[in-house]
Amino acid sequence: MSSPLVTISKRATLVEAAAKMREEDVSALFVPGSSAGIITTTDIVTAVADGLDLTSTTVTEVMTAPVERITTREDLGQAAAMMTNFGIKHLPVVDEDGDYVGMISTTDLTTTLV
Repeated sequence: MSSPLVTISKRATLVEAAAKMREEDVSALFVPGSSAGIITTTDIVTAVADGLDLTSTTVTEVMTAPVERITTREDLGQAAAMMTNFGIKHLPVVDEDGDYVGMISTTDLTTTLV
C-alpha cells in the first residue's frame, strides 16, 4: 500500500493533477470529499484523446466516483480479487474508523506477490 494517501482537490485542473502525479511519482490521486473519487493517468489520457482543455477541465469532470475500497484488516488476496472483479487498478484503503489511509495499486500487488 502506498501511504500516506496522495490527494488532490476536486477543483484542481487536469494539468495540476498530471503535475502532482509526476511530482509524487504515482499513477492515481485520491479526491477527498463527500463523494470521494480517484483520478488516474488513464483518465488524463482519455481527456487528451477526447480533446478536452486540460487547463480548464477539473478533476471532478473526469474522476471515477464513487470508489471501491478495502479495509486495513483485509489481506492482499482480497485486494487482488476485488481489483479483478471490479476491473480496477487502484483501490483506496480505509482504517477501522473509515478514514482513508492509503492506496493499493496493481504495481503494489505485483511487487509484493512476486
